[in-house]
Amino acid sequence: MSFRFVTKTMHAYLDYPVALALITLPYLLNLGQSNPIAFWLSFVTGLAALALTILTDHETGLIRILPYSLHLKVDFAVGVVFLAAAFALGFSGIDFAYYLVNAMAVLTVVGLHKPEETQAQPA
Repeated sequence: MSFRFVTKTMHAYLDYPVALALITLPYLLNLGQSNPIAFWLSFVTGLAALALTILTDHETGLIRILPYSLHLKVDFAVGVVFLAAAFALGFSGIDFAYYLVNAMAVLTVVGLHKPEETQAQPA
């Protein structure tokens, strides 16, 4: 039994709310108290995530030119960067908690991704 249950479709429908949260939460949570980068890293990542979602070849992609596999690799990289930033940039308080929670959430979703079943091509 596999614990990998996050399908491509599930992931696609999570992308827009996550991107919008990354853009708006820095304002709502007053991020940047320990380091101004804490505000801007989330905001810029949210804009990039929105663009990535629009361009990804999945159910909610509007201009489907990027493969979903690339999307997953970018998501993984974002999780790693968020985790590293929380420690390396001296974030504390809400800034530290925000990046730690987001890093763990992104890495968990990517880690629980259910590989797509490949269909056998006719001979």
